[in-house]
Parts: sequence; structure tokens; C-alpha cells
Amino acid sequence: MKNILVIAPHPDDETLGCGGTLLRHIDEGDLVYWLIGTTIKEEQGFPSSKVKSRKKEIKKVSDEYGFAGYKQFDYNTTELDQVPRNILVNKISEYVNEVKPHTIYLPYRNDIHSDHAQIFDASVACTKSFRYPFVRKVCVYETLSETEYGLRTDDSGFKPNLWVDISRYLNQKIKIMKIFESEFGEHPFPRSEANIRALSHLRGSTCNTKAAESFIIIKQTV
Repeated sequence: MKNILVIAPHPDDETLGCGGTLLRHIDEGDLVYWLIGTTIKEEQGFPSSKVKSRKKEIKKVSDEYGFAGYKQFDYNTTELDQVPRNILVNKISEYVNEVKPHTIYLPYRNDIHSDHAQIFDASVACTKSFRYPFVRKVCVYETLSETEYGLRTDDSGFKPNLWVDISRYLNQKIKIMKIFESEFGEHPFPRSEANIRALSHLRGSTCNTKAAESFIIIKQTV
């Protein structure tokens, strides 16, 4: 049994990026923890009904997965670049030390959303072997509607080196994603059932399975 930590800039990133893999971890007896980097607030222009419903969605998603625990930071969504890096690192470090994960899942550094880059940069500071010896593996996931829209000319693109068979878990992943009602739509909207299935089937064809999620391993200690 291993402790697993998925760090998501926003609720739904974890499901889009590695929902099937998280379900597989849990099915295999691992304890999975969820860290959410931001929240939505009325002062940002979000209606109170959406703020309340999002809190309920997060609780329901955690229950559906069977997460061992989750934590959500109070930072405004889209504004992580205004949070001093040392403060964000310290906040993430506190939870990493609490969970002591063997494996951490992170968003791709060059996703188009700036919050993803801020979470990645702060999180990798919490994977140093001499400070966090329990962290043995760090994987980067791809997030539909974020990874494929990255347009940096100096980025060679998301090039996975790990594929995880999620054939048994794809339908449940989609069921969980639908809990985030305002984040889900009909094709060609990128966060759609059709698109989730398409990417899963594409990654599956690469590793000779019906459905898969792919990752970039950026650290592995064996």
C-alpha cells in the first residue's frame, strides 16, 4: 500500500488528467489524497449559488473516488501568479509532509492556464530527496482544455513516457467528471465525454489497450 497525492490547480484537473489512474490506485489498495490549489469566490464575480454548488461537487467527487483525504487552498482561481512563491511552496510542503506520498501527480508545466505553471513550479520544490525522502516518483499528467492549447513556441509538447491502462475505469472516470456540471459540455467542447473517450482511446492504442492515460515521469527512485 502506498500513499498517492494528486495536486490539481482547480477541481476537475485531477479527473481529466489522471482520474482513471487514481481509481486504479484505490482499487489496488493505495491511499489517494487530493490537493486543490485554488477556489472560487463571490468577490471574483462568481454567483453564490455556484460557490456553494462547487463545494458540494468537491465533497461528492472525493466520496465517489474514495479519497483518503483532501485539502483545498483559499487562493483565488486564475490569480496564483499573485501569490508569493515561498508562501505557495510552504503551503504545499505542509500537506506533502502530512501525507508523505510515495507518488505525486502534477499538471504539465506548459499548460495554457497560468495556475498550472504556478502549481507545478511550487510543487516540484517539494520533491527534493534530502527534504522529502518518501517521495519516490513524480508524474506529470495532461489536462484536456489546457495541455493541448499550450502555444509556447519553445515547448516541444507533451511527450509521455508512461502509459497506464484504465480500460476498467474509463466509464467511472467520466461519471465522476460529470459531477462538475459547469465544467462539462457537449463535443466539440474540449471537456466532453466524446473528447475524454477519444484521448483515452488514443493513448490506449499507443500501449495496446482499449483505454489509457499517459504521463511524463520526471522523477523515479527505485
